[in-house]
Amino acid sequence: MDIKDMAWPLDGAGVSAFLRSLPARPLLLGLGEARHFVEELGELRNEVFRHLVEHEGYRSFAIESDCLKGLVVDDYISTGAGTLDDVMERGFSHGFGASPANRELVRWMRSHNQEHGAGLRFFGFDGPLEYWAASPRQALTALYALLDGPLPGTVVTGGTLDALLGPDEQWSNEAAATDPSRSIGRSTDAQRLRLVADDLVALLDTQAPQLSAQDRERAALHGRTATGLLRYHHWMADASPARWTRLSALRDGMMAANLRAVAEHGPALVFASNLHLQRGKSVMPFGDQRLEWWSAGAITAAHLGERYAFLASALGTAGDDAPPPDSVEGILSTLPWDHALVDARRLAAAVAEPAPRVSHDFAYFPLDPAQLDMIDGIVFLKRAAGLG
Repeated sequence: MDIKDMAWPLDGAGVSAFLRSLPARPLLLGLGEARHFVEELGELRNEVFRHLVEHEGYRSFAIESDCLKGLVVDDYISTGAGTLDDVMERGFSHGFGASPANRELVRWMRSHNQEHGAGLRFFGFDGPLEYWAASPRQALTALYALLDGPLPGTVVTGGTLDALLGPDEQWSNEAAATDPSRSIGRSTDAQRLRLVADDLVALLDTQAPQLSAQDRERAALHGRTATGLLRYHHWMADASPARWTRLSALRDGMMAANLRAVAEHGPALVFASNLHLQRGKSVMPFGDQRLEWWSAGAITAAHLGERYAFLASALGTAGDDAPPPDSVEGILSTLPWDHALVDARRLAAAVAEPAPRVSHDFAYFPLDPAQLDMIDGIVFLKRAAGLG
């Protein structure tokens, strides 16, 4: 077996050859991260996206970051609103605004739109949450403001909405992540807000004809986010053993809903953890529990079918952590290129029972050999540098 026959150097020609090998042109091309904050992978991602824009007609980029914060980045890329420094500080969650690769991506997308017209779009597709969650205030008040005329007042007035929300600090209490009793997600006001959010989303459908395309898009985003956050807060107040499995599933469900909206602006490159973009179930040890839930990629693939494609990333040697030679990463390390793009399904058919890799880097998620045939391709970095 010569695995060079099922791989390409990771360059523009290799990316285009890989796309031609797929059964259908994807609306969403997911590029997974085996580990966050690998700057080398971010730089390669930027090169891939530039090629996709310039040669394959891609116009959108989506990242595992707060969907509401992403509006700040999209406005900057489209109109130049704000400064690059401000956008990197306010437009990302999870610390991703500090990434030099993300900064360069935003700078390039803005420059491209200035030169060629405002065609490129930027999306965050994660919810406004970490292990805890933000207040639903921003989403609910923005949705209410976009619904013009007297009808929103039949659901709730602005003053009543503000009173029901109360102080934001009671929603974003980080202690609620580990102590369900500290969550207000099942309080009387929170329960009423869930009904209010549902009524406002229903009202949006009846008022869609009077809204501009941009306002419809943003109102729908705020509606999805408001209902998703209130649902997440409800389950943060749950004390059963199923709590974290449910919360993990809800987060990926919010991601998947946002990805379906991004697909309407496709084709788009999506960048997030392998665990969120893979087609199979995500599995993660969590204390004395083993969490299993369907990933955003699996949910998205159920809706888009072959119009969703997934490239997992994998690292060879990272610092002192080298893969066993009979693991998937060890086998890929025999390729002659430092960066490669591999047909994962052909590799799965050719390699019999590769050994699982156990990494000494707790932040790295090795490829699961059992899910190799559920991956379209692998972006492989033989020697990973720049780990954060």
